[in-house]
Amino acid sequence: MIASLLLGLSLPVASAAAQLSPPVVPAPPRTAPAERMLLTWMPGPVTCDRVAVTAAAMRQPLISLAWAGQREGFGPVTYRFRIDATGRPLLIARDGTGFVTQGEDIAPSLAASRFPAGPARGECAITYRATLSSLATAAVADLMSYSVDALMGPLPAAGWERIAPAGGNCRALPRPQALRQVYPEFDTLPPTPGVRSWSMVGYDIDARGRPINVRNLDGTRNAALDTASVKAMKAWRFTAGTRTGCLYPFWRAPATMAAPASPNRSTITTEDRCPTSNDWTYRQPLAFPESWRRRAIEGWAIVTFDVAPWGDIGNVRIVASEPSTEFGEQALRLLRGAKKPASATGHTGCTERVRFVLDAKAAVPFGDY
Repeated sequence: MIASLLLGLSLPVASAAAQLSPPVVPAPPRTAPAERMLLTWMPGPVTCDRVAVTAAAMRQPLISLAWAGQREGFGPVTYRFRIDATGRPLLIARDGTGFVTQGEDIAPSLAASRFPAGPARGECAITYRATLSSLATAAVADLMSYSVDALMGPLPAAGWERIAPAGGNCRALPRPQALRQVYPEFDTLPPTPGVRSWSMVGYDIDARGRPINVRNLDGTRNAALDTASVKAMKAWRFTAGTRTGCLYPFWRAPATMAAPASPNRSTITTEDRCPTSNDWTYRQPLAFPESWRRRAIEGWAIVTFDVAPWGDIGNVRIVASEPSTEFGEQALRLLRGAKKPASATGHTGCTERVRFVLDAKAAVPFGDY
């Protein structure tokens, strides 16, 4: 009976094969790639003890790159600090609100700023607000600035297309090759503390490969660097062939800003029962915070910790750090997993100063306090 029922079914000839094939699933629609945008943090007014204070030189944070989808993720960010008698911002700390990526240049740019000398000021605050601009609408000067300090990788091609002078053909393939390169005597040029000076030079190339129409297009307004950069570019030589709209940046490293003086050991309120010798069994290599290295700003941190009998350290605390709490945070990273020699009872209230200096020969990161 069952066989006769099956034989009575009427199916098209091709239907059996069709039933064995997987169903056709339409491909998902293609989505446009996320757009890269320029991220600019703009400093607002400064107040100390609720009184407005005008900066003598306010440094703007270096421009970065972000994705278009992050537009809603950057809210206002407030930093609190004090100003010493020389006008230097110290004890810089973010108040915990707002989103800032690790290594952001906001705190270092504030540390490189200067206020008028006078009585020391406390309870200072400044709020930074983020602006996202598409590469198609961003200011050319901002695109140039990012190309010199490319924090998030090379400037995208769309940015270079905006920077290139209209009608220029210097970037067309094959590009002209430099046969002779001449640079300014950078050591003779005055550096700016905490700021890398740069000068974007524009030029054309004549049929013999000589730069012509050399001029300064933009930069940090270091007059000596601007003059020396134009003079140096005139001495370059390229492969033969006329070109227009060429660009080249020259830059001068910042002057090092030494760390402020650290307090004497006797002023640290801690019960230090540790040996004073630099007797670490293991410690990560000292890493200078990159965002502070870019501006050549040195710092220090004083930390306390306990040592277990088997050598592990714990209860690590930041006692003080200057010119920013970020040096204390870096010191904590350094001490993760560090070990001291085993002892019968361990130690409590150990105190160390971590020094972040740019001259490796002068650096004694531990054991000098």
